[in-house]
Amino acid sequence: MSDPDRNPTALVCEPGHPDGPPVQVLDPRDVPLGGPRAMTVRRTLPHRDRSFVGAWCFVDHYGPDPVADTGGMDVPPHPHAGLQTLTWLFEGRVEHHDSGGGHVVVEPGEVNLMTAGRGIAHSEVSTEDSARLHGVQLWVVLPEADRELPRDLQHHRARSVEVAEGVRARVLIGGFAGEASPVRTRTQLLAVELVLAAGARIDVPVPAVHEHALLVDAGAVRWHGAALGPGQLGVVDAGPEHIELTAELPSTVLLLGGEPYPESIVMWWNFIGRDHAEVAAFRAEWQAGSERFGDVPDYPGRLSRLPAPMLPSGTLRPRGRHGRGH
Repeated sequence: MSDPDRNPTALVCEPGHPDGPPVQVLDPRDVPLGGPRAMTVRRTLPHRDRSFVGAWCFVDHYGPDPVADTGGMDVPPHPHAGLQTLTWLFEGRVEHHDSGGGHVVVEPGEVNLMTAGRGIAHSEVSTEDSARLHGVQLWVVLPEADRELPRDLQHHRARSVEVAEGVRARVLIGGFAGEASPVRTRTQLLAVELVLAAGARIDVPVPAVHEHALLVDAGAVRWHGAALGPGQLGVVDAGPEHIELTAELPSTVLLLGGEPYPESIVMWWNFIGRDHAEVAAFRAEWQAGSERFGDVPDYPGRLSRLPAPMLPSGTLRPRGRHGRGH
């Protein structure tokens, strides 16, 4: 999806600090997508207290929303650069078109990972047979060495397997409890949907050098001893060799993880760059209809393309692990 804010905040991103609490609990903020009948998403990343979990840099969680009330999802062609987007649905169906020739209808249980790299444009529209819409969209920052990757779309159905008593998993990305996803990423990442019965518990080995987060879609859980409810994201820094999770109610959660991301970025609107000039150039090329992003065929909606918001009056300044200029 696109960030719909007409005056988006310049986000200066750096990795989280390891001296925080064992579980950092991030509460979501509501962000409306569109006009007066806007579909609202709950955003936990980026957060003022954290920029990354591994290379995951953006977490939007929405629904379950009755499409008759919200109007569903209708995001006109819009650009991305320097990142990958992952769409995962719990309910409903979304039709995706992109300028790399990708065209799929995403359904629950299917991983949709789009690589922007140098640049791509796409549209997202919920289908007419979707009574309710419920899912997440995540962004992954591409490391410096991979920022010029060509456009790509990976689409994979993740099978549901029992990984513990009362716990079923679908592995979207990476490997978990003996299951592995074929979806390719440029950094070591993990994304797993877990569906737990009330009282179910899971304790699974994970790489101690990775950080992990748990997004609660529904229910109530204890994540390394911390209580989490719907919409909250609990983050654990690198160090633990196991993840510990107990469901207090029937629950659905999304487990994310990855190696800590060391590079500085500037994330503004739908672009990830390294400095103001690069982000400004992305915006100018999109406004000019540059081939960097290409054209999206067969979009049936209200606009042929989504115009970019104005850049802020100040300079977008990246910040590294040790502050500006380092």
